[in-house]
Amino acid sequence: MENRLGMAYHLTNQTMRTVFYSGLWQLTNRLTPRGPQEAQDRPRTAGPVPSLRRLFEDLMQFLVRDATLVRDGILPPIDNQSDPFPTTLNRIQKMFRDLPNSNERRMNRDGQEVSREQPHAELPDYFVQNFHYQTGGYLTSESARLYDVQVETLFLGSCNAMRRQALKPIAAHLKGRDQRKTAVLDVACGTGRFLAQLLQVYPRIAATGLDLSLPYLTEARRYTKPLRLLPFIHASAEEIAVKSGSVDIVTCMFLFHELPPDVRRTVIAEMSRVLKPGGLLVFIDSLQLGDQPDYDGLLRAFPVRFHEPYYLNYIIDDLNDAFRKAGLIEVYTEPAFLSKVMVRRKAG
Repeated sequence: MENRLGMAYHLTNQTMRTVFYSGLWQLTNRLTPRGPQEAQDRPRTAGPVPSLRRLFEDLMQFLVRDATLVRDGILPPIDNQSDPFPTTLNRIQKMFRDLPNSNERRMNRDGQEVSREQPHAELPDYFVQNFHYQTGGYLTSESARLYDVQVETLFLGSCNAMRRQALKPIAAHLKGRDQRKTAVLDVACGTGRFLAQLLQVYPRIAATGLDLSLPYLTEARRYTKPLRLLPFIHASAEEIAVKSGSVDIVTCMFLFHELPPDVRRTVIAEMSRVLKPGGLLVFIDSLQLGDQPDYDGLLRAFPVRFHEPYYLNYIIDDLNDAFRKAGLIEVYTEPAFLSKVMVRRKAG
């Protein structure tokens, strides 16, 4: 039976969230100066860019699609993917207090500050950077606390909705299966937001989170603890500390655009290795060139304003070929606002 009332409630909730974060986005834009380097880089960002009106129209169409997950019974008719409002407000205040620091790095094109502050010999060089020009990179507790309000502001409150699209293929895969006997590994789980979404729908599923950042794993434990105590693995996605062929579903979200191309291939091979034959990979990351042709200029401009050293390579990378060579067969690929969902099944 369709839950249209729940769909309307969910859509209203998400729309209010989008309005809130869109206001924060406009304010941060006003407080963020354009450096001379951005003008110099403009020729390599050439391409069509959607108008602000078109961007919001596409966002609202996407949110309606997201709400159909509630209508079809895949998602409960609530959006509880935020901390209590006082906690969120406190983190927003800290984000604005820190904005001059990230602006200074942007003006100086300094994405390596964190690598100079303290040694991180146990971490790969590509990871020890100030991604997005954020203070602390992915290496501090304060960064982990501010990350979600920062990215929700940047993407107009749509990040949770983009992650939620993974629940549709997972629901199809779990049909007729016992969730308690279904092993899910969230690779690069970050602050645990998707794991919380998963537990909201499948409270007894055998889920595990893996990440290279200890502070982000600490935040993920805190965030998911009210739902259930989960196991977390502190490890690199290039060397997943999980037995081969032991995982039913692997999820991976917003990781690949921050990896060098050779590392992406290694991570794909590892995700394929840990999957059972017939197991499911649900991959979500940024759009690539050609996915939405009139967004191509927007994609090229993104790493100009934000420190994303591997992004321009990512948007031209042939992920279909890489997945196929690792024995991961296409189920479907679809856009999800500024992201794309790629669902693959392991051969056999």
